[in-house]
Amino acid sequence: MAGHPFFYEVRNEFYKDTQGVILVYDVGQKDSFDALDAWLAEMKQELGPHGNMENIIFVVCANKIDCTKHRCVDESEGRLWAESKGFLYFETSAQTGEGINEMFQTFYISIVDLCENGGKRPTTNSSASFTKEQADAIRRIRNSKDSWDMLGVKPGASRNEVNKAYRKLAVLLHPDKCVAPGSEDAFKAVVNARTALLKNIK
Repeated sequence: MAGHPFFYEVRNEFYKDTQGVILVYDVGQKDSFDALDAWLAEMKQELGPHGNMENIIFVVCANKIDCTKHRCVDESEGRLWAESKGFLYFETSAQTGEGINEMFQTFYISIVDLCENGGKRPTTNSSASFTKEQADAIRRIRNSKDSWDMLGVKPGASRNEVNKAYRKLAVLLHPDKCVAPGSEDAFKAVVNARTALLKNIK
């Protein structure tokens, strides 16, 4: 689903009898990710009160993952949005071809399964495998400017304050309890930040 609003009158003809939808956003443009909700709202409006979006295969495609330097929507944020709605999620690059075949193959197989199941989408677990709090913590740690910022404490915080902040993040991001993308690296970064700060606190 994509296209300038100018083409709405043409685009809306394709909503009827839809069996599958690919929602694509640019990982380097936050606006394109934020627009996903608007695309769903438009589709729901066009399907009308008798339309059933529950029986449509949705794939969320996070594209341009090859442009790592410009990425502003990380995998955990995109995956959380998709999984919380019961949608399939793929990281892709149209430039390199990464993830493209897997995405289309899964999309095709899912639509075949839909048809063989009488037009009803197979039951899946719609709950995300990690929480928004975990995803937000990973993103903040990744973008932090120093160890103080990483732990979420003010410069000059006491040993107790540092340890308290560390324990909270450690419980939230421990690899045994968190499966969000980037959680292991975030956990290691938190451990290193705590160690570095405690060395300089008397």
